[in-house]
Amino acid sequence: MALVLYGHPLSSFTHKVLVAFYDLGTPFEFRLLDPTQAGDRDLIAGLTPLGKFPALRDADADVTVAESSVIIGYLDALAGGGRLVPRDAAAARDVMAWDRVFDMHVQGPMQSIVDARLFMDKAAEPGVTAHARGQLDRAYSAIEVRLQATGDDWIAGDFSMADCAALPALFYAGILHPFADHPRLSAWFERLIARPSAARVLDEARPWFDLFPFRDMLPARFL
Repeated sequence: MALVLYGHPLSSFTHKVLVAFYDLGTPFEFRLLDPTQAGDRDLIAGLTPLGKFPALRDADADVTVAESSVIIGYLDALAGGGRLVPRDAAAARDVMAWDRVFDMHVQGPMQSIVDARLFMDKAAEPGVTAHARGQLDRAYSAIEVRLQATGDDWIAGDFSMADCAALPALFYAGILHPFADHPRLSAWFERLIARPSAARVLDEARPWFDLFPFRDMLPARFL
């Protein structure tokens, strides 16, 4: 198959790209990489500048694409364009801005909580977690304001790359720091996880949730 996606079924950035693949209906092959295996680490190091998944290999075009947002843009163009990244420049900027919000200001703080649990001294974890929770509160409030202002079903008009980014970021962040007191954000998240492409990604990830360091906090409906 021409398109091969390298990633891991527990990886949020892999999830982001998988949502795009499934929403576009683009055929591909998934290659699972195990970061505990030296051979897989060497493989992804040769595919991406920082040695991180996901990575997309298009054999027909002899192109390798790194970074989740860039991969989605590439897939959107292959599918004819305008589906996940709008053709209109102003609309595209809006989508990309919210894509950055989810990757940097939701995914980022969430990942710092996970990293503190996995890699830091126990004495450092409470401070890191408290700071990250404050960052998430700020992001949640901004998303709530946005959804209230637009009244749209999705974060930037039609379903887009920004919603692909939101699904995994909010899924994991919501486990660690719930957003139930933000009604519009909560309702939008329910729409996200009900979308067939997103539901498929979460279903395929379910067998791997035992590896998540906060598995005990996972809502029963996702187990």
